[in-house]
Amino acid sequence: MQPDATLYRRERARLIAALARVFGARQLALAEDVVQETLARAFEVWTYSGVPEHYSALLMTAAKNRALDELRRQRTARKFAPVIERALESEWTLRPAIEELFLPAALRDDELRMMFTACHPDLPVQAQVALVLNILCGFAAADIARAQLASQAAVEKRIARAKKLLATSPRQFELTESDFIPRLDAVQRVLYVLFSEGYHGASDAVVREELCREAMRLVRLLLDHAPAATPATHALAALMYLLAARLPGRLNELGELVALTQQDRSRWDGQLAAEGLSLLERATTGTEVTRYHVEAAIAGLHASATRMEETRWDEIVKLYDLALRIAPSPVLALNRAMAVAELRGPASGLRALDEIEGTERLAGYPFYPAARGELELRSGHPELARACFTEALKLARNEGERVFVTHRLAACSGA
Repeated sequence: MQPDATLYRRERARLIAALARVFGARQLALAEDVVQETLARAFEVWTYSGVPEHYSALLMTAAKNRALDELRRQRTARKFAPVIERALESEWTLRPAIEELFLPAALRDDELRMMFTACHPDLPVQAQVALVLNILCGFAAADIARAQLASQAAVEKRIARAKKLLATSPRQFELTESDFIPRLDAVQRVLYVLFSEGYHGASDAVVREELCREAMRLVRLLLDHAPAATPATHALAALMYLLAARLPGRLNELGELVALTQQDRSRWDGQLAAEGLSLLERATTGTEVTRYHVEAAIAGLHASATRMEETRWDEIVKLYDLALRIAPSPVLALNRAMAVAELRGPASGLRALDEIEGTERLAGYPFYPAARGELELRSGHPELARACFTEALKLARNEGERVFVTHRLAACSGA
């Protein structure tokens, strides 16, 4: 086994979360430097020797030793954080204090705390997402820039400003239980955006499965923490699992995007779908109905239909109506219009497209003209469809979308 990006991101997140607790939020950069040095040295050796069996424990030991060295230097320079000072009275108190912070349960708790810390209420959502991607998912600014359709320089500034804000408070990483609940909505929203950016492929790749997996890993941290394991969190997790179950069918053997109506459902991940439905069941225990509940219910109806013909489009349209009342969105309205087309025919779908409010927010979204082109094609208007698909092709954000729209353009010639 050779070291790879997935191993790097996973171990980096765990170690930074632990060391940020050691050094304090004001010295997050120091925690990152220690972890970067630890991983760089380990990967340099493992590239030739292979990753050892107990690599996680070895990395933790190395990070702990580097942390101890750094804290000793800080003690000498009298620059260490007050929260650590009491533990530095002697080597006998220093090492047990560090050891305790690296226990498995503490590592999970620290990742959770770091996630809530990153979702500071004074940070805009884009900055929160960038910070989670950078610290907890290990993505570089260039990767985040592609995911957020922004320049690398803009993302670097976004992350730097966010970290500077975290450093202004001496207790940012010492969140109490009462601090968690007010930030839970923001954390859920960030994880929703993180998963969506992976699933809908707005960057250079049509699907970024690693973003989806990271969002699912982090939502599991929420579910394992009782105060955060609310019905809304279960609904969000259900939505992720049910959509992730469809990932194997979302691309064909050539890596090309496949529309939901054309997907080979035998390729869907039945185990993930079952887990998603189970999570959705647990999400119904409360009285609150969130956008996550409704969108997960829609995904659940798709997952329960073994064939396209079995899809309960009438129920799906009703759920979209409910979703639009809870959280109006032109993208949701676009999805509803396509569901209406499946239920009542393409003419009804086109009327539903005409009724969408806020279409200016879809100006750069290629699937808006592509949806209209699909319905015009089904209505027997290939020329109108060709014009729509041509517009969609101009808006395509990556090669996968360009290939998908090009195939639909070719279908207009054969209509």
